[in-house]
Amino acid sequence: MSTSRTVTSVVDGQPVTGSTMITSSNPARPDEVVAEVSLADASVFLGAAESAHKAQAGWAAVPAPVRGRAIAQIGRLIEANAEALARIVTAEIGKPYAEALGEVREIVDTCDFFLGEGRRLYGQTVPSEMPDKQLFTFRKPVGTMAIITAGNFPVAVPSWYIVPALLAGNTVVWKPAEYAAASAAAFHELFVRGGGLPDGVLNIVHADGAATFAGLDEALEAGFVDKVGFTGSSAVGREIGALTGRHLQTACLELGGKNPLVVTPSADLDLAVEGALFSGFGTGGQRCTSLGTVIVHASVHEEFLCRFNAAVSAARVGDPTQDVLMGPMLDAKFADRYEEYLDWLQPHHRPQGAVGRISGDNPRHGFVGEVGDGLFYHPVVVDGVRRGDRLFEEETFGPIVGVTTYQSLAEAIELANAPGYGLSSAIYTSDPQEAFAFRDGIGAGMVSINNSTSGAEAHLPFGGNGKSGNGSRQSGIWVLDQVTRWQSVNWDFSGRLQKAQMDVVELVPELDFRLDG
Repeated sequence: MSTSRTVTSVVDGQPVTGSTMITSSNPARPDEVVAEVSLADASVFLGAAESAHKAQAGWAAVPAPVRGRAIAQIGRLIEANAEALARIVTAEIGKPYAEALGEVREIVDTCDFFLGEGRRLYGQTVPSEMPDKQLFTFRKPVGTMAIITAGNFPVAVPSWYIVPALLAGNTVVWKPAEYAAASAAAFHELFVRGGGLPDGVLNIVHADGAATFAGLDEALEAGFVDKVGFTGSSAVGREIGALTGRHLQTACLELGGKNPLVVTPSADLDLAVEGALFSGFGTGGQRCTSLGTVIVHASVHEEFLCRFNAAVSAARVGDPTQDVLMGPMLDAKFADRYEEYLDWLQPHHRPQGAVGRISGDNPRHGFVGEVGDGLFYHPVVVDGVRRGDRLFEEETFGPIVGVTTYQSLAEAIELANAPGYGLSSAIYTSDPQEAFAFRDGIGAGMVSINNSTSGAEAHLPFGGNGKSGNGSRQSGIWVLDQVTRWQSVNWDFSGRLQKAQMDVVELVPELDFRLDG
């Protein structure tokens, strides 16, 4: 697979050229073109949804274990092409190669897990309150799913939606991020070829946000889309949720985070520093689970800050094809937005070290490779953040981490919950009581104890609450509740009409019996 290609939408197995062309460039070397991308309009999205809608009944009729074998074959083909796919991801979004390869392995893990679920789409037999009557439940595919994903995990996150959706008998219209179009095109090709998927089962539409929203609105109105999955910002998630709500649907929303990491007096400080470094600056702080604020006990604040600053200063930053902690920003639009975050700094903030874009005039000691025009930024630790600061309250998508202090664990939990996000969280402690109290009090959907705020496994539920999502979960068996609907069946073989709650079998007809004293 080449890292230089022309990318188009694929609808019903056929390429569809749009009316607008954009360039996907390497953020480490912006003059290097990774792909020319043909962007579709709303009509193409609508056509893809109609194609998927027409193909759904045929795909659902394929026995679930057979669909599971198709998922297994996809996993094997992804595994065979893991290095090539990871190189495309690194070239297109600047994710360090080791992380990109780990992301591809997440697809393989997801396929391996859902192979078995093809034989475990279990329903239940439920006892009836009436004689000669049986009750059952069955899982049914939701139908056609529209899946819209971000580009910070351009292949792993789509697999979290697409693999279980296909396994359960759904068809898919997938809209990936424009700036990760080459990675998405390679992913789509591997899925279609590896699974032998019929035309229309997995369609991909490359479009901007406005065309996607308009096409989705039309597809929902036409009845071609039965479920929407969205990974992205909280602001866009609100719009998607409102749109689906008008059609009496509930979207699966996986949104942003302001993920806290609490450091207690009993913590292993070196381990906490290692966790904070990876949480805050892995993928350049451009994960939904990236660390937002370190909430450190006042008694260990200075020692932790000293060690954390030293680790950040020593971290390898630069060429993502080499062994680095972080490469460039994903795309120019995120670089621009990150510079806006730097304007949030206040006089009471204490940024540690250099701030802003790395350049000849603003160098970073030990930078790996050549800076050139790459979208490289200094990782920044900002001590002294507090409630009310935008830097404390709002998600910052980039390499910036706030630090604040607390006196009691109850205060730490209150600070951790205060921004209103609820995706990921972490606590570093050697006290089990602190760990359990944190788990009980935190509002996040995911809690790590002595580990990073980032990281997911294919068989563990992933998702958040509050501003981070609507309670839906991805991964493991829990995502099946997003890609299937329960159907209940009652089968009466009594030969007469039995009315539940009215024709009740009484085993003890006399209930006012009293023993003689």
